[in-house]
Amino acid sequence: MTLIKSISGIRGTIGGEPGDNLTPTDIVKFTSAYATFIRKSASENRPRIVVGRDARISGEMVHRIITGTLMAMGCDVTDIGMATTPTTEIAVTKEEAAGGIIITASHNPRQWNALKLLNSRGEFLNAEEGAQILALAASGSYTFAPVDELGKITQKQFLYEHIQSILSLDLVDVEAIRGANFRVAVDCVNSVGGIAIPELLYALGVKEIFKLHCAPHGNFSHNPEPLPQHLTELASLTRSSKANVGFAVDPDVDRLAIYCEDGEPFGEEYTLVAMADYILQQTPGNSVSNLSSSRALRDVTLARGGSYHAAAVGEVNVVQKMKEVKAVIGGEGNGGVIYPESHYGRDALVGIALFLTYMARTGNTPSQLRKTYPAYFMAKQKVELTPDIDTDAILEQMKERFRDHQVTDIDGVKIDFPDKWVHLRKSNTEPIIRIYSEATSPEAAEAIGKEIIDLIRELA
Repeated sequence: MTLIKSISGIRGTIGGEPGDNLTPTDIVKFTSAYATFIRKSASENRPRIVVGRDARISGEMVHRIITGTLMAMGCDVTDIGMATTPTTEIAVTKEEAAGGIIITASHNPRQWNALKLLNSRGEFLNAEEGAQILALAASGSYTFAPVDELGKITQKQFLYEHIQSILSLDLVDVEAIRGANFRVAVDCVNSVGGIAIPELLYALGVKEIFKLHCAPHGNFSHNPEPLPQHLTELASLTRSSKANVGFAVDPDVDRLAIYCEDGEPFGEEYTLVAMADYILQQTPGNSVSNLSSSRALRDVTLARGGSYHAAAVGEVNVVQKMKEVKAVIGGEGNGGVIYPESHYGRDALVGIALFLTYMARTGNTPSQLRKTYPAYFMAKQKVELTPDIDTDAILEQMKERFRDHQVTDIDGVKIDFPDKWVHLRKSNTEPIIRIYSEATSPEAAEAIGKEIIDLIRELA
């Protein structure tokens, strides 16, 4: 059992002892600290906080504790119920709220849940803000409101507004999509995507939808991370139903995996690449991804006349770099698309609308589009951490070992070779070192990753 506190939020397993897991005691503590942080910067006496959740089993329990705690802290609550992460982000700005809490453990298994914390722009808090909240929680420096100053709850739905905002984007062509008569297969892993994705597709004019796991009961029918080994049913359904494309999302719908018409994965790294290729043709500019994302985005951006920039891993870091370089598209190689014309957050719904538009306007199938991009292969491996491993010392030794190559250390250590790269870093969400590597063949990508793992074990 684990409780992890980071800029990615407060994440843990349900049940067990306080302080070691995400228990009611911990939920109250961190919610109170967040409310205190918001109240310090808010102009209103009773700041408004938006709260949304995914469909996981513990969601209702966590939701009740959070909304009650916010009321007790003198905050008004806009409760949007079961909602995607991007819908919650958009709701914060539409409500002109002081912040928001998303109750989701993203791709983690069913025993996990988390509090993802937003600012008044509907964006994740930065590291400094997160540190302030952790300090408040550790010190217990928060005060509950007297009875006459308790907050109130208002219940609203924002999926319609979210979908309408997508339909209004200049680069989303509803008429072209409707005219293409697409057949679409979807796997929504028994969470809020099962509500949101079909509604979006119908609004886009897609009449034939083949659904997998769209009942939002939270008993995930397979591992919720949208990786090929977990999406074999979608691959089969896309092929057997003669669908033009297949889409899979994670439980909070901020990651998008695409399947080609033949049932082959488009490749999670290439979700962002395809979005960038389409957008950069229409609105030339810059792109951003994190250090662990494919070189293909850099190649496509340069080919379209733009500049590519890398950021540290973490959505908040990517967003910060996107604003700094005025990027027109950005995101993460795990299928996370951030399109500023919509909002500064990963959004699978926006990704689906843009990809269908690209297919409709070009007349290309997903497999035809995929063949137009550079062929890179990525390996994702990890090393479990134990208390006696000095990770920082290992990273420093790695920098020294590979000093003759291009080394980037803004987030862990990334080593760039002419024909490949490898990136090792401590995870924000699990007690592991992640080792991502990419090369022009699967074998080369696996080999450099394994070489680094052997070095870590040697140095440990």
